[in-house]
Amino acid sequence: MLGGAPGVSGRWERLEPRPRARMLRQVLHAGLRSSFHALGRFVAGHPVFFASAPVLLSILLGASFSRYRVEEDVESLLAPKHSLAKIEGNLVDSLFPVNRSKHALYSDLQTPGRYGRVIVTTRKGSVLDPAHLDTILKLHRRIYQMQVTVPATGFNSFNYSFSYLCLPDDKNVCIIDDIIRAMEEIQSARISNRTVPVLRYPITQLADGRQAYIGHQLGGVQGWGPSGAVRGLGTGARGEGVRSARALQLTYYLQARGSLMDRVASQWEKAFCAELQHFAALHPKLGLYPSTSSSLRTDFQFSSVLARRPLLASLGVCSVLAVLCCSMRDCVRSKPWLGLLALLSITLSGLTAAGILNLTGATYNSTYLGIPFVMLGHGLFGSFEMLSSWRRTREDQHVKERVASVFEDVMLRFSGSTMLHLMTLGLAASPLTNMEAVRLFCRTAALAVTISYVYMLSFYSSCLVFTGYLESGYRHGCFCRRVPKPDHLDSKPAWYRCLMYTRYQDETQTTNPPHGVVHCHTHPPNPNLTHAHVHTHPHTANNPNSHGHAHVANTHAHPHPHAHSTPSVDPHPQDSHLLLGCVRRCYGDWITNTYVKPFVVLLYLVYISFGLMGFLQVAQGSDPSALVAMDTTTVLYTRAQHRYFSSYSPVIGFYIYESAPYWNASVQRDLLEYAKGFQRISWLEAYLNYLADRNQSTSQPRENFTRTLRHSFLREPQFAHFTDDIIFAERGQGEEPDVAASRIFLVAKTMENKREEMSVLLDTLRRLSLTSRVRFLIFNPSFVYLDRYAAAVSSPLRHSLLAVLFLLGLSSLAVVEPLVSVWLGLTLLSVQFGVLGFMTLWGVELDCMSVLCLIAALGHSADCSGPLLCGFASGRGESRTRWVRVALERHGVPSLQTLICYSAALVPVGSVRSNLTRTLFRCLTLTAVCSALHTLAFLPTLLTFLPPSKTRGHRPGEGQRQEVECVEMNDSTRVVDQITTV
Repeated sequence: MLGGAPGVSGRWERLEPRPRARMLRQVLHAGLRSSFHALGRFVAGHPVFFASAPVLLSILLGASFSRYRVEEDVESLLAPKHSLAKIEGNLVDSLFPVNRSKHALYSDLQTPGRYGRVIVTTRKGSVLDPAHLDTILKLHRRIYQMQVTVPATGFNSFNYSFSYLCLPDDKNVCIIDDIIRAMEEIQSARISNRTVPVLRYPITQLADGRQAYIGHQLGGVQGWGPSGAVRGLGTGARGEGVRSARALQLTYYLQARGSLMDRVASQWEKAFCAELQHFAALHPKLGLYPSTSSSLRTDFQFSSVLARRPLLASLGVCSVLAVLCCSMRDCVRSKPWLGLLALLSITLSGLTAAGILNLTGATYNSTYLGIPFVMLGHGLFGSFEMLSSWRRTREDQHVKERVASVFEDVMLRFSGSTMLHLMTLGLAASPLTNMEAVRLFCRTAALAVTISYVYMLSFYSSCLVFTGYLESGYRHGCFCRRVPKPDHLDSKPAWYRCLMYTRYQDETQTTNPPHGVVHCHTHPPNPNLTHAHVHTHPHTANNPNSHGHAHVANTHAHPHPHAHSTPSVDPHPQDSHLLLGCVRRCYGDWITNTYVKPFVVLLYLVYISFGLMGFLQVAQGSDPSALVAMDTTTVLYTRAQHRYFSSYSPVIGFYIYESAPYWNASVQRDLLEYAKGFQRISWLEAYLNYLADRNQSTSQPRENFTRTLRHSFLREPQFAHFTDDIIFAERGQGEEPDVAASRIFLVAKTMENKREEMSVLLDTLRRLSLTSRVRFLIFNPSFVYLDRYAAAVSSPLRHSLLAVLFLLGLSSLAVVEPLVSVWLGLTLLSVQFGVLGFMTLWGVELDCMSVLCLIAALGHSADCSGPLLCGFASGRGESRTRWVRVALERHGVPSLQTLICYSAALVPVGSVRSNLTRTLFRCLTLTAVCSALHTLAFLPTLLTFLPPSKTRGHRPGEGQRQEVECVEMNDSTRVVDQITTV
């Protein structure tokens, strides 16, 4: 082959036959790089348009904030969108609507559209003590008589009281909790010096003979047993007598028929909370914890209000650090304005995305607080990569050529990372996602990332053009003032000379080597990817005392041992950047040191071990109160409820939705067996006991069974409330109707993890309903959040991860080196594994907010580690250690700058008193830490002894053929750079 001849240049070596896949990758690479090169020239040729168009578009779309709307339905956001529990809930509402109940309601089972609820606790003593009991009944009367005026002013104003808004019973009297009736009976008995009726728990008997379940109304109960604890709650229908109770829960149900009544009910809820606050101030011995139907929505959205100032502080801190990261000691190369302009580009893209959402009628929710950080991480990565590539371009080129070179070098990687972001977010925003909050977040984040990418190509690139002209004009990078010549600086003060310091001035003061010749050599990895240049700054080209700097686009340039150059010339002028100098001179050598590698590998094993420890303890967080602001009514109410009312589960409705042969003895046994072990309020059990007390057979013909049920049992005062639980269906003329549907109420004894036990109970009873002869279902409003929650939350993350791996595998066939795809896929898996494990150890549960952060972590880790892997894999012919150092210098420093600014921006968010922002802060902090560990420690160490190989395709003697002699010839008018192959 011609390529084997020692005298043949690298240009002829490209004609050697190579594998088709590699040739295809090279063709696609060349085409894409050429396209981005042309795009860069076009943007550099029209910088004013590309700088002004995004600003004008953002201003125009930002004016649409008059259409800003907040999501009202929190349940639709945080509950699985498609679940069996929602279908069951709709069936239950159609059979037994709340307005149909005329006797009793259970606050944790039947929740109408509007309600007010309060938990009353005592600092000392029992709520059943005479003083506390009188105070609570006084509070009840004040709430009952409370009025609201709608509209607040005007001639058409009306006063509405609770008696007008409440749900009425069959006597047109407001339905109130049974515990109020029991307390009124106790108060009446004390006033009249009668024997105080015994209050039993959890099922008590009222004065009219009706049995009522008060387990969800009385909390912190102690009975009359020897141990002071309640006994006999498992099977008895009445339970033990109550000795004391620490808490009491009252619920006031409202009707909201039509828009006017809904507005009145909303005003009543606000007045309800204000009245309780005022009453608590007058009675400090009682603790009041209110909750309304709008509390969850208000407290969920309140996180956005609390995070406004911390977000502004994050922007300020990030701006300062971005300016420092873009600054250098050299006042000409320093570009501090680009740090601010990068954040301005991200801000403009966010404003544009928000304007599009407003115009399309989208609503906002507090989960959108994570979107600015998704944009920040991706946008800073692109800006710092472009700036790093700019500093590696030839300074003797025109600004347009330098910008085109930056596009050619960076935009392929930046576009690839953007595609990864869009793939992860896009698939999570698809209809495959069963969680509405996740779907809306990912849809909005994908839009924001897309606009940020476009603005980075246009606005930020045009800003790079402007700063490039400042540099070519030899102007100060911060003040834009022309830097004086060296002879003018000598007479200036020391602070002025320090402010105007530039290495160009030092270099121009050094004399040229003899005969104007400078020799250097390079060690390129691949002749197809290497461009060796000798250049001078445009303002030193005409200076006879100046000479050029050797820059290699994809390698590290070293001066030739026999170069005729003065020792005062720094061969690496970019070292005036602090981070780059530290990585080049210290960190690169330290992390690749033979004695450091074992400790890094040991650190990775510890990382995997702790990640596995947390991964095995992952718990789902289906409680909506874990996503609201701290110290709000929802959180305080939930804490009080868990503290005092956790002995029993919420009331579970057992609904028989088809006609069943209730008169059949085997069906009766089955239904009694299903309810065994629960505290229950069952019309069937009460009816069977009623028949047994009257010495009648429980197994009767259908007509007799139904006739006795309708005309005898349900007409007894103590059993009249069961009419709400039975639906009769008419048959033919003169025949007794059938029982078309019915319900009973079950309450389970709970131990520690109430929600987990409810989830297990739901699955058990559902499996039982599949094999039962009686068609039944069970329902509680909390099942909407529990049903398939784990699958609904984890599926977007699983789909996004599979999509990324598929994209990497597909791109390895045509665009990316296969081993780069393998390494990047393993890195993403490792980062996800670590973030998931460590966030569990940090106390973060797997809820919708943590899953959103995990999805965003895929793109963030790809931003940090992808360029490093590509830079390492592109090199050939040198040792692994050398190419790891080169990759760290070129791509590790931009990643480090991104991580510094990104982590600093997260710090103010950690101070927000909100459970949602706490989860956001912890997950994103772990994402930044794990990405930094992989980019700056794990990957540089592992790549020094694991594939890809650096000797693959490298022929002996190639290094000698690529040694170049750089000859600089000066004439009176210009400098000619001649590069010859030796």
